[in-house]
Amino acid sequence: MKYDVIIGLEIHAELNTKSKMFCACNNNIENKKANANTCPICLGHPGTLPVPNKEAVESTILTGLALNCKINQITKFDRKNYFYPDLPKGYQISQLDLPICYDGHINIDDQQVKITRIHLEEDTGKSTHPSGKDYSLLDFNRAGTPLMEMVTEPTIPNAEIAKKFCQTYQQILQYLKISDANMEKGEMRCEANISLQEKGKWKYKGNCEIVPIGDYKLNKKTEVKNINSFRALEKAINYEIERQAKLLDDGEKILQETRGWNDDQNKTISQRIKETSADYRYFPEPDIPSFRISSTKIEEIQARLIEMPHDKKKRFMEQYDFSKDTAELLVSDKNLAHYAENVISELRAWIDSTGDSWERQKKKLAKITSNWLTSELLKHLKNDKKNIKNIKITPENFAELLSLIYQDKINSSAGQSILEIMYKNGGDPTDIMKNLGLEQLDDEGALKTVVKEIIEKNPNQTAEYRSGKENILQFFVGQAMAATKGKANPKKLIELFKELL
Repeated sequence: MKYDVIIGLEIHAELNTKSKMFCACNNNIENKKANANTCPICLGHPGTLPVPNKEAVESTILTGLALNCKINQITKFDRKNYFYPDLPKGYQISQLDLPICYDGHINIDDQQVKITRIHLEEDTGKSTHPSGKDYSLLDFNRAGTPLMEMVTEPTIPNAEIAKKFCQTYQQILQYLKISDANMEKGEMRCEANISLQEKGKWKYKGNCEIVPIGDYKLNKKTEVKNINSFRALEKAINYEIERQAKLLDDGEKILQETRGWNDDQNKTISQRIKETSADYRYFPEPDIPSFRISSTKIEEIQARLIEMPHDKKKRFMEQYDFSKDTAELLVSDKNLAHYAENVISELRAWIDSTGDSWERQKKKLAKITSNWLTSELLKHLKNDKKNIKNIKITPENFAELLSLIYQDKINSSAGQSILEIMYKNGGDPTDIMKNLGLEQLDDEGALKTVVKEIIEKNPNQTAEYRSGKENILQFFVGQAMAATKGKANPKKLIELFKELL
């Protein structure tokens, strides 16, 4: 491709504070009747005075620290003027030149994504348009909800990194309990700014600005809104890259516009010409004085930081020998990661009690743990990782099940049967194994007898194996497993069949 792809993201997240951003209204509006959760302040009545939410400010600082941001110790709110029916005041209280957080970064797959700013503002109400009617309805329950906006630098090179960044950011918000960040409910909304520039004819200046080299004229960027899933974000960016490349190849100009993503048509659709900062006529919010965030307060909030998902993923790979895919899946939910870590802790204690070494056995144990956590257990959870909070299987019992498999006391089939019982009722896997008679048959003499009988009963298959068709071995193993009702050790069966055939 002869163009450089330049992507920047804007991500809005609704904070789960107890009250709204500038008033005392309850911030939980789920299942509330339209306009029931409002007051004169969030309805924008004349003469009302906004009071900033301290918890929302602290949550924004905490997010910034998690993303390696600097904190503006002097900050303020500004008025952003624009008219929409669901913005009752005719302006939004936001932040312009002194955001709470600035100049941060995190690494996504060894690609550093720079963060320009994180600032606070208030959310708008919600418009609905009844089918077949010539009017719209307005619900102001959401008006005034604390809304945290994070803006990246235009340094994201492709749609895959953009998607992974958004997923990581969502996990950070959930780990810190700052926002549920459910995209389907609109609690987190992603917007992508995309432009294409000819290679070697531009450079990145910083602070969200790229500049031309020589007399090159920069191509305009487009902003894509209405993105409600990570999959849609990736598709929307890739669509825009193809659309803009074709326009440039055909000698056409790209408009600076806002486009919406249409999931049904898998395309972006023009909505309006993009406003510039000057169009919003920002000026300092006269009803809220600027305020200072002390170094002591920043240190106090810093102490609340926990290990972030991207750091936990790296540690899981290094410390537990998990693959990148396994580590990503386990850290995608804080409770699942915590459960996995407790299982590993129990396994380490068990290995130590046998006199063996964790370092010597961790590769094999990582493989077993990875398979049974990310495949078998999640299958019972129907891939809803959040259900791990209510599971009846304790980490101790899950680790014990893995130890039975590791020691070849049970085979995979027996393990699945035991896990199913544990998922429904809880319980000790060793007791379940003994009660159901599922302990693996390892006695070489007994297995040899079974193997000999199967070879004698299947002369045709025996001849085929001896003529070089080694895949027939699976047939023999299957026959032996059936004869022992699934109790035989498959590894020993393979050894014996190879020896006697």
